[in-house]
Amino acid sequence: MTQESVFSIKELNKFIKLKLEGDRQLQNIWVRGEISNFTHHSSGHMYFTLKDAQSRLKSIMFASYNQRLSFLPKEGTRVMARGSISVYERDGQYQFYVNQMQPDGIGNLYQAFEELKRKLEAEGLFAQERKRPLPRFPRAIGVVTSPTGAAVRDIMITLQRRFPSVPVLLYPALVQGRQAAPSIVRAIEAFNRLQEVDVLIVGRGGGSLEELWAFNEEIVARSISASAIPIISAVGHETDFTIADFVADLRAATPTAAAELAVPHQLELRQQLGYFTSRLQRGLIKQHREQRERLSRLARSPYLTNPRRQLQQPAERLDRLKEQLAYRMRVRLAGEKQRGLQLAHRLAAKDPRQQAVYARRRAESSGKQLAMAMRRLLQGARQEFAGQVRQLDALSPLKIMQRGYSLVYDEKQNALIKSISQVQPGDIVKVRLTDGQLDCHVWSMEEAKHDNG
Repeated sequence: MTQESVFSIKELNKFIKLKLEGDRQLQNIWVRGEISNFTHHSSGHMYFTLKDAQSRLKSIMFASYNQRLSFLPKEGTRVMARGSISVYERDGQYQFYVNQMQPDGIGNLYQAFEELKRKLEAEGLFAQERKRPLPRFPRAIGVVTSPTGAAVRDIMITLQRRFPSVPVLLYPALVQGRQAAPSIVRAIEAFNRLQEVDVLIVGRGGGSLEELWAFNEEIVARSISASAIPIISAVGHETDFTIADFVADLRAATPTAAAELAVPHQLELRQQLGYFTSRLQRGLIKQHREQRERLSRLARSPYLTNPRRQLQQPAERLDRLKEQLAYRMRVRLAGEKQRGLQLAHRLAAKDPRQQAVYARRRAESSGKQLAMAMRRLLQGARQEFAGQVRQLDALSPLKIMQRGYSLVYDEKQNALIKSISQVQPGDIVKVRLTDGQLDCHVWSMEEAKHDNG
């Protein structure tokens, strides 16, 4: 045997506990059995044994869970319990830890209740925003319940005591058995067709889950949800909850409580009426006193004792305003007249005939100025031309030729000959003199000799 295979008792119990808690099938199971050795501890926890003909199972239900029980477990009660299996390590004993419990025989009903509740809640039939407020002073109250049960008697007595003037209409309905749900639906639909009441109380007295089951039927829940009349659900005792309670606009713990919620109390209304009457009287007396004081002040007012005097200053002010108005009108009229003269003058200046006269005068003046400028320009041009002619004459070859010079031209090209290299013996040349031209024949040529010495 190796050292690794040896466990302490604590380790072994813990190991077994982990194994049990790790099994998902053992962590959410229903167990049916009879309660024995029941102990309700001062801490609130319940210790008991669940047994059947062949075996026993130690069980515990902590106070945080058993506070929600709708019945009180006791020795010999057959129950269905829901919970998980684990090990109490100190004693090395496995136990059933219960978190939900109900009397045996209603397990199927309870499952149906939970399934319908989840379904309708998912559809939004329990939503708070769907709830409608009850009218403060209903014209009439409708009641859907058994005509022979204690619930209708409690409702009628309470309504008569609190608000005797309100009419109460009873629609007899079955509240227990197979035909109860359709009977309740017919009653709700009838009240909605007639539209004679402002509030409906739907319910019955206390009973077991089977006896209250009609108010857990889906058709009843949907009828309550579809009702145009606000509905108070009043089913069973304070600890009883049904699907109708979740769907209704308001849940009452008991039928008596439903009647109290449906109408105000006449004594409270009388007290409120007395309070408001007293406030109204005090307010009227105060207002009357204040109005009398105001009237007295007005009677002493100078505006009422001597009204003519009060008109003197406004009359004087009116006269001054008239004078100011007349003065401003004269000033404005003079200004408008002056403006009219200015506009007439400007308009006369824009007269086409006058414009034509001005244009003709400007044209004549411009013509004279142009003629004078042309004469000055022509005289200057003539003087400049004469000067240029004199300069040209001074530079003219004819002037030079008058002093005995002449010009020689080529006969063919009529080009001026400046060198003997441009002609050959036998060429014909033209010699231009001041008074004519000579056609000459070149017989010979002699180059000029330059003295370089």
